[in-house]
Amino acid sequence: MEGAWEFAQPIHMCFVDLEKAYDRVPRGTLWGTLQEYGVGGFLLRAIQSLYQRSVSLVRIAGSKSDLFPVRVGLRQGCPLSPVLFITFMDRISRRNRGVECVEFGGRRISSLLFADDVVLLASSSSDLQLLLGRFAAECEAAGMRISTSKSETMVLDRKRVACQLRVGREVLPQGEDFKYLWVLFTSDGRRDREIDRQIASASAVMRMLSRSIVAKRELSQIARLSIYRSIYVPILTYGHELWVMTERTRPQIQAAEMNFLRRVAGLSLRDRVRSSDIREGLGVEPLLLRIERSQLRWFGHLVRMPPGRFPGEVCRACPAGRGPRVDPGHVGEVTSPIWSGNALGSCRRNWWRRPGRGRSGAP
Repeated sequence: MEGAWEFAQPIHMCFVDLEKAYDRVPRGTLWGTLQEYGVGGFLLRAIQSLYQRSVSLVRIAGSKSDLFPVRVGLRQGCPLSPVLFITFMDRISRRNRGVECVEFGGRRISSLLFADDVVLLASSSSDLQLLLGRFAAECEAAGMRISTSKSETMVLDRKRVACQLRVGREVLPQGEDFKYLWVLFTSDGRRDREIDRQIASASAVMRMLSRSIVAKRELSQIARLSIYRSIYVPILTYGHELWVMTERTRPQIQAAEMNFLRRVAGLSLRDRVRSSDIREGLGVEPLLLRIERSQLRWFGHLVRMPPGRFPGEVCRACPAGRGPRVDPGHVGEVTSPIWSGNALGSCRRNWWRRPGRGRSGAP
């Protein structure tokens, strides 16, 4: 998305929410879908046996109703249910394919799907309306329904663009940001607000832990470090593979890191102890180095993907178009030889910015 913004390629998006997704799956349609995907015989009968004689009841204030049969929906908590639902949604997605899409480096992308989290993509609002109408029709035919109150539209562009979409007679609201898979996407295509949001979430957790657990004197330093590694760091760095580190965000992440580590070491800013000394005393590596290493690991995973793998192809793609001469939002970044918007540029950029290196990265 950042690359599309940089190369002036607007993306019209519709974040689709399905009403009671798991509970509305028609089992008859599901069995037919499994047969279309080659699941039959003993395996299909074994899956069907899990749903035979399904009953439920309602409990209110300790009183229970009579048992009643349940003939629709997937089993809640069953490890097989996500696989069945993904297969069911894949059928809808394949039947929804058309010419409406966004082109990125020669790749055509019309939708993103993760379980019941669906994003439809198109290059214009009219194409997106056609795509949404066809998707809604396929959902209705399969027994599903789009929640118009929870679905939203958003346009990724350098200027504000109206995008009015309808599902039936209902008009979907248009927003400037949306959380997809707990990652904040904004209409301006930047990652700064997402990083700020993760820092705020981690700070809230730190304050809660400080009042209840970390502040206790009987808690050992090893236990506090365990809390730091298992709770604080995962919240702070969630989705960091997508981050683009700038001169503004690097000090913010370092400050959030040291705020917790000083509490672990029993120190404050008034003690005037250097951050490097605190990390060395606790045996903790810098969080920025850990983020950089993880980004490079993800970069290597993308590079090693064989031809034909979609994530690798998008990573290596170079979009058409012309970017702005000056990007005020990315002041302080060093652009890589490969365009800065894709994963290769994002992962390499921090390595080339290390102190003591020139423009080429050489010492």
